[in-house]
Amino acid sequence: MHGGFLMPSDKKQSREYMIKLIPSDGGTIHSIRLTSKLVKYGLASLIGGALLLIVGVCFAGYSFFSNRVDQQTVENLQKANTIQQEKLTELAQKASQLQSDLDKLNATEKELKSLSNIDVQTTDDSSANHSSDGTGGQGGPLIAPDVQNLSEVMDDLEKRVAIHQENMEVLRQALISQRKQQEMITQKSITTPMGWPAQGSISSPYGFRWNGTDFHPGIDIAADYGTPIRATADGVVTTAGWNSGGYGNMVDIDHGNGIMTRYGHASSVIVAVGQHVKRGQVIAYMGSTGFSTGPHVHYEVRINGRPVDPAGYL
Repeated sequence: MHGGFLMPSDKKQSREYMIKLIPSDGGTIHSIRLTSKLVKYGLASLIGGALLLIVGVCFAGYSFFSNRVDQQTVENLQKANTIQQEKLTELAQKASQLQSDLDKLNATEKELKSLSNIDVQTTDDSSANHSSDGTGGQGGPLIAPDVQNLSEVMDDLEKRVAIHQENMEVLRQALISQRKQQEMITQKSITTPMGWPAQGSISSPYGFRWNGTDFHPGIDIAADYGTPIRATADGVVTTAGWNSGGYGNMVDIDHGNGIMTRYGHASSVIVAVGQHVKRGQVIAYMGSTGFSTGPHVHYEVRINGRPVDPAGYL
């Protein structure tokens, strides 16, 4: 069938259009008459439908892209919320670790204060208000933590940790000073003559004797021949052997700080010059060498080269 076409009618009164349908095989021709009004309405409907189709397509496109934008916005918000939650969790963990470190510093600081007997002034008194017997009441509104208040808590904890670190350094320096003082006291103690150089009895005291005809710069302690003679303090041997000035076999020990001790009339000496000796260490054995009337040890204490009464060091 061949395509149709419109032909205007010959009537003037009412203009009409005719559509003829001609079959390709030469069959019967069919005609369709259309009035002008019907054609106009058809064209108007066709245009209106086209406009509605365009509007529908535009609206569908707008809705599609709008939904895509809204979905992207939601995804961005969800991602931002996830990042914020992760940051909150990280901050909360750091705050918890700082609080744990602070508690350890508090405990260590208290222990050092107790050991050193030093009271360090501190502005971090938050722990002083905590009840240790579980009777302290607690309360307040329930507020979920956020980045701001967690950051504020962390800043406060860091300041308190810094305060305790400063206190620890003060205590450390104080303990070092105390230790040095203690070492000096101990050193002075072990290098200060103390005790008897030998067992026995005092046969001749310090000072004038024999009706003032002789000054005795030490004390004589008499005992059996071969009785051990011991150093009365730590020091270094400066003399060990025979003395021709009347002391016989003699040992001198330098204890530092201008203090020296002397042990005379020994039967034998068992230390050497330059040797370090300890308090109580055997340095010689009692005898009667030099100017002596019997076995004994002549014991002297000298301060800056001048003899003093050894009785105050026994």
